[in-house]
Amino acid sequence: MFSIILKPIYKFYEWILQREVIRGTIPTHIGIIMDGNRRLAENLGIKPWEGHKLGAEKVADVLTWCLSLNIKTITAYAFSTENFNRPKEELEELFDLFEEYFNKIAKEKKIHDNKIRIKAIGRVDLFPLRVREAIKSAEDLTSEYNNSYLNLAVAYGGRQEVLDAVKKIAENVKDGSLELDSIDEKTIGDNLYTNGSPDPDLIIRTSGEWRISGFLLWQSAYSELYFCDSYWPLIRKIDFLRAIRAFQRRKRRFGR
Repeated sequence: MFSIILKPIYKFYEWILQREVIRGTIPTHIGIIMDGNRRLAENLGIKPWEGHKLGAEKVADVLTWCLSLNIKTITAYAFSTENFNRPKEELEELFDLFEEYFNKIAKEKKIHDNKIRIKAIGRVDLFPLRVREAIKSAEDLTSEYNNSYLNLAVAYGGRQEVLDAVKKIAENVKDGSLELDSIDEKTIGDNLYTNGSPDPDLIIRTSGEWRISGFLLWQSAYSELYFCDSYWPLIRKIDFLRAIRAFQRRKRRFGR
């Protein structure tokens, strides 16, 4: 009964927030640390991978919210290199989920109608072949799109990303295709997994944790950070709009 009463109130508040937000500066690129799937699963008394499945389903909602605000680039942190240390049973279920998810979004009408390019960023080579093939299929089917971008950080580590970039640059210097004195910040950026994407304006982390856990370490130098208490699968549009509003209320000086 109480939830029935609250629902129209929430919808009205959501409408007010949406009207306020669309009049302000909309971030071009949002990074999201999707945290809290396992803790939610524990609270609900279900298996960890069932929490991850709920988290995967939430991505579609957030993508819709971003499209409604004309946010062009989303980078979502789904799986870190450290996550490979989780129990074998959970990993196998996660690999199944990744395979299923990438195969699903490769055919999703919303992706193709909105010309969204999908890109996996991270050490994709660490995944089983079936997952790599699903990722490649999603990337190939959307490779010509340039209206919006969905980067999914899987097998990702911020330090590993910088290390891999440094190695590529070192190889170019070694083979003579790059002069040492010509290396600058752009050179680093061009060799990161996110090459081609602007740096994130805003990074949102769910579940109440106040850290970025190695997410986009180089790219987030001037990103605004927003921490939300809600577990990722339970994030509401209200929570998302509040994050955008908080971003709009901050003064971005970029060191000036």
